[in-house]
Amino acid sequence: MDSELVALADNHTWTLTHLPPGKFPTDCKRVYKIKRCADGFVELYKARLVAKGFTQIEGLDYHETFSSTAKMITIRCLLAVATSQHYVIHQLDVHNAFLHGDLHEEIYMSPPPGLRQQRENLVCCLHKSLYGLKQASRQWFPSLLKPSLLLVLSNQKLIILLHPQRWQVFYSIINLC
Repeated sequence: MDSELVALADNHTWTLTHLPPGKFPTDCKRVYKIKRCADGFVELYKARLVAKGFTQIEGLDYHETFSSTAKMITIRCLLAVATSQHYVIHQLDVHNAFLHGDLHEEIYMSPPPGLRQQRENLVCCLHKSLYGLKQASRQWFPSLLKPSLLLVLSNQKLIILLHPQRWQVFYSIINLC
């Protein structure tokens, strides 16, 4: 859990502040999971700090929750086309994906257990989305749509989206006509 709190601090997920009058903090909890390999051996012990999003109030703490997702039939079709054309397929995993989304609402959260505070009666004012928030997936999705560099190679049938601040590269194979 310490590494999770360090990742949250490095990402500037929140700042400690006093709770403004009329605001109510959302609670949080720790979630632990054991990730196993196909043969059943323990691969990884995962710890995640999760906001209790069910306490959020629509219109006050969040406005929209819809986020675009790909349908499995679309993914299967793209894989079939890529395989039939002998394209190279790359898969990626964005670590702490939801923590990259910027929040537009003012959300306050009770400090997580184990967080060292200089003063008492402080709450976390969230700047980035957190797992468990109603709008977490919606806030993360726009970070994929704002690349700093978009390179299209028409004869290579490849689009590369590069985010230099995060040192991540996203590949997408398409048929450019």
